[in-house]
Amino acid sequence: MKYPKKLEAGATIGLIAPSSAISQERAKQCRAVIEGMGYKVKMADNLTGNYAGYMAGKGDVRGRWINAMFADPQVDAVFCVRGGDAGSRAMEYLDLELIRENPKIFVGYSDVTSMHLAFTQQCGFVTFHGPMVSSNMVDEFDEETKNSFFHALNAEGPYEFQNPKGFHISVLKEGSSKGGKAEGILTGGNLSLLTASIGTPYEVDTKGKIFFIEEVGETMNRVDRMVYQLRNSGKFKECAGLLIGQFTDCTNKEAPEYTELDCFREALEGLDIPVLANIQSGHDYPMMTLPLGAVCTMDTVNRSISFAAPQR
Repeated sequence: MKYPKKLEAGATIGLIAPSSAISQERAKQCRAVIEGMGYKVKMADNLTGNYAGYMAGKGDVRGRWINAMFADPQVDAVFCVRGGDAGSRAMEYLDLELIRENPKIFVGYSDVTSMHLAFTQQCGFVTFHGPMVSSNMVDEFDEETKNSFFHALNAEGPYEFQNPKGFHISVLKEGSSKGGKAEGILTGGNLSLLTASIGTPYEVDTKGKIFFIEEVGETMNRVDRMVYQLRNSGKFKECAGLLIGQFTDCTNKEAPEYTELDCFREALEGLDIPVLANIQSGHDYPMMTLPLGAVCTMDTVNRSISFAAPQR
C-alpha cells in the first residue's frame, strides 16, 4: 500500500463536500484557513449547495467533483470540508480507475468512511482519517490536532501514534495467544458507515487487519445493534486487532453505567484478538490523525500503536 506524495509548502488543496453542505460564509472561512497555512485552494462549486436539506447536491454531482479533484494535475491533496449525510449516494459515480491512477492525499472522517474504504481497498493508496476543514480547522485546530495531522501526512520513517496529553490508551482485551501484539493494514472508520458497507462493492475487509472504529450521537441500543452486526458478519473474528476510538455523545439514558466499552467487551467474548481503547480519533477534540491503509502494529503490553515507514 503506497502513501501519496507529501504535502509540500505552497501545494494546492482541493476542497470538496462529499456529503452535506456548508454555508457561503463558512466556505469563505474554509478558504481563508487553508490559505492562512500557506496553501493554494481550489473549491468544488457544490460546497454551498442544498439538495433535500441534507446533501451538497445529488450523488452524481458530488461524485463528479471527487473525480475532478483527483484528475486535476494542479491539485495536490483533497480535503473534505465536512461529513454529514448521504455520501453513499456518490459512491456509484466514483471513477476508481482514474483515482487509482492519480493517488493524492485524501482527508476526512465520519460519512467519508465509504470513500476511505474504496480508495484503500480498491485503489491501493493510504488515506487519512483526520480533521476536516469546516468541522475542525476553522474553529478547533488546536496544536496537538495540527501536529498529529501534518506528522501523519508527511512522515518519512516509522512513527508512533500519540494520544493528546492527558488521554491514555487503555487495554480492553489482551489477546492471549499473541501476547497482546498484532500487525496488519489499518482499516475502519465510523461504525454506522462500516455496517452500512456490508453487502456493497466497498464492504469493509478486516481479514488480517487492524480494525479501527469510532462513532458519534448514537444511543447505546443502536451502537449495540451495529457492533453485533460486525460480530455476526465475522468482521471481528477475521481482524488481527481492534482499536476503539472516540464514541462522542453516545448515550444510554436507561443505564448510564453501561457504555460502548461494555458492549464491545461482550461482543468480543471468545475471540482471541487484542483490543486497545480510548484512541483519540473521531468526532471530539483533540482529534488525532490515523493513516488508513498503512501497516500498523499494536501492542497491549506497551499500550502503543505504531506505523511502518511510508512507501511513496
